[in-house]
Amino acid sequence: MSDTFKALLIEKTDDGQSVSEKELTLDDLMDGDVVVKVSHSTVNYKDGLALTGAAPIARSLPMIPGIDLVGIVESSTHEGIKPGDAVIQNGFGLSETHYGAYAGKARVKGEWLVPLPSKFTPAQAMAIGTAGYTAMLCVMDLEDAGVTPDQGPILVTGAAGGVGSVAIALLTKLGFEVHAATGRPEETDYLKSLGATEIVAREDLSGKPRALGKERWAGAVDVAGSNVLANVIGQIKYGGAVAACGLAAGMDLPASVAPFILRGIRLLGVDSVMCPKAKRLRAWARLAEDLDTDKLDAMTETIGFNDLKDVAPKILAGQVRGRLVVEI
Repeated sequence: MSDTFKALLIEKTDDGQSVSEKELTLDDLMDGDVVVKVSHSTVNYKDGLALTGAAPIARSLPMIPGIDLVGIVESSTHEGIKPGDAVIQNGFGLSETHYGAYAGKARVKGEWLVPLPSKFTPAQAMAIGTAGYTAMLCVMDLEDAGVTPDQGPILVTGAAGGVGSVAIALLTKLGFEVHAATGRPEETDYLKSLGATEIVAREDLSGKPRALGKERWAGAVDVAGSNVLANVIGQIKYGGAVAACGLAAGMDLPASVAPFILRGIRLLGVDSVMCPKAKRLRAWARLAEDLDTDKLDAMTETIGFNDLKDVAPKILAGQVRGRLVVEI
């Protein structure tokens, strides 16, 4: 093992925070029973918040950001995990309470790790990342709620982003008609290449919500929250469901109970951070089965470690399409 490795470190300053590259050793890392040599990571919306300081993602400083990692185990005292294993971690406090992925090495708890599916390269695993894994959790929850392709189309909000892009690809593969809501009409061709059949303008969903609207969709995957989610809820068909996993438009929900008690719809909260390991394993197995890797590769851009600080504000501004892979 090399004595030092590079890491991106968020530190507290009088003006808020600074982000800079440091040289660290294993002695600088937090406790854990597995050391992973990190090969790739990614940039999710949450990573953008952490890197820019736009939201207090890091519960304490200093902190290594990055909520996703993939790499090779260098050492382990965790039962069932051995040196040489290829592993993935999504969430479980990375970048919040535990040093994260933007470093050459990570020391983590073995219970947080899942094996890298043989179908995916390490880079593809991070092209999926928390965003794609969350999209799969949303699809699974819609399925578990009884939503099927014959009941009507599924709406995906924030469609050109990471969660949205993977959700469209997955739902299309599973036989659903997918409608894509976006504020970027220039991405129409991209969204249709992933399988979307209809494009919905974001402004159509961002106005003052109505208690009940026309029944349009059998279900939805929502990353926005606030007025967007409220408007979506009011237009879900009888017995349908919405999987809510994001707050890009806000944390409030100015909705009415009418759709729930008059149409029997369900609002499904989707958490990826502390999701139990059994469900994580199920989600990654489903991704290996149901995600078209050609579509995954088409939605992915690779950047270097030194590009992280520059790309963070862009993902918050909605200027990033699809998925970003970071070569650590």
